[in-house]
Amino acid sequence: MTFSDLEIITPILKAIEDKGYKNPTPIQAEAIPTLLEGKDLLGCAQTGTGKTAAFVVPLLQKLFLTKSNKKGKRMLKALIISPTRELAIQINDNITNYSKYTGSKSIVIYGGIRQHKQTSALRNGADILVATPGRLLDLIVQGYVRLNKIEYFVLDEADQMLDMGFIHDIKKIITKLPTKRQSLFFSATMPEAIIELSKQILGSPKRVTIEPEKTTAEKVSQYLYYVSKSDKVDLLKYLINKKRKKSTLVFSRTKHGADRIVRFLKKSNIKSEAIHGNKSQNSRQKTLQRFKKNKFPVLVATDIAARGIDVSKLSLVINYDIPNVPETYIHRIGRTGRAQEVGEAITFCSSSETNFLKNIQKLINQQIQIISDHPFHNQKNIDIVEKRKNKKNKKKSRFSASKIRSAKEQGDNLKLESKKRSSKKFNFKRRFKRKKN
Repeated sequence: MTFSDLEIITPILKAIEDKGYKNPTPIQAEAIPTLLEGKDLLGCAQTGTGKTAAFVVPLLQKLFLTKSNKKGKRMLKALIISPTRELAIQINDNITNYSKYTGSKSIVIYGGIRQHKQTSALRNGADILVATPGRLLDLIVQGYVRLNKIEYFVLDEADQMLDMGFIHDIKKIITKLPTKRQSLFFSATMPEAIIELSKQILGSPKRVTIEPEKTTAEKVSQYLYYVSKSDKVDLLKYLINKKRKKSTLVFSRTKHGADRIVRFLKKSNIKSEAIHGNKSQNSRQKTLQRFKKNKFPVLVATDIAARGIDVSKLSLVINYDIPNVPETYIHRIGRTGRAQEVGEAITFCSSSETNFLKNIQKLINQQIQIISDHPFHNQKNIDIVEKRKNKKNKKKSRFSASKIRSAKEQGDNLKLESKKRSSKKFNFKRRFKRKKN
């Protein structure tokens, strides 16, 4: 199947072809025809499967086919809500790419920066508004945003909205929308709370669920390098030089750690930059854009970027520090191996991180392949893991043995008690018989 088989109009089809896309992903093939028919949609698909185009393309087509020739300020017709600034900007970039021949105009608003530029853009008018919940509610209260003319509403990454505590904001926003509208609801997972929320937003939706051929953990090649904490930076330099042609995303647990990694790499003439919470939003976006354009090969980030970065052809993720929350590992390695691409993830493990590693391997239900053929291999870490494992097994076996002994002793005690009771009963009967006589 090609995009032209989906009855997409020529201006949008041309923009898609400019991006080099020919065949729709499964979520696009299922969602686009449904949305062009005007139906509500409940979509479940993992990140990196092409969800953005699945709702942006039909949205742009409907706006183009129903646009008015009246002159004057544009009224907001479509609202897309995203949980993070990075994702909101990414969605807006995609809208800009797909709408370049249709004339549709979009605005993105998010917190963390001054609102002046955003309010100025809103005064000039637009067709589509992409927003994070907090900033949207602020601007609604201030009177800069009115949602009474919205015809198309999209809630993206709903499960993350729930995780980040935006559920009450979303419910407030929904009350501001017209009841007559087309609604689209996308989520990577469908827990009960998400299904309940979708019932408040959607009418009689068509449900589209795209099961991944492989999970992120299966799709991405994963490797484990045991290394002492002091040798991590040297191992990082060694691997970057070895895989020189690969664009690399390095994850650090802390902001200061990310800056320190960049300084170390610069001393070795390896170009790199960092993005984290201490950097301004504009600075982070500029850095990310430069990385996407291959201006430098290594981006160092904290987990602020774990779900927000979407870089096509990102071939390598390195967990310089192992995350203490196992699910974060999945989000990190999911930055590579996007859509149909292959990816590689490397994790450094020092002796203090073996428990984090154990929890991750339990979550993904697989043992990460150990690479020992490198100059900084630290056998001590493997020995620590093995020692803990053996200690745990011994403890288990001791516990089982003591359990058996305890059960046996308990059984013997019960038998003894039973004999005593029987003996007492017999003696009582004998005494009673004598008295009677």
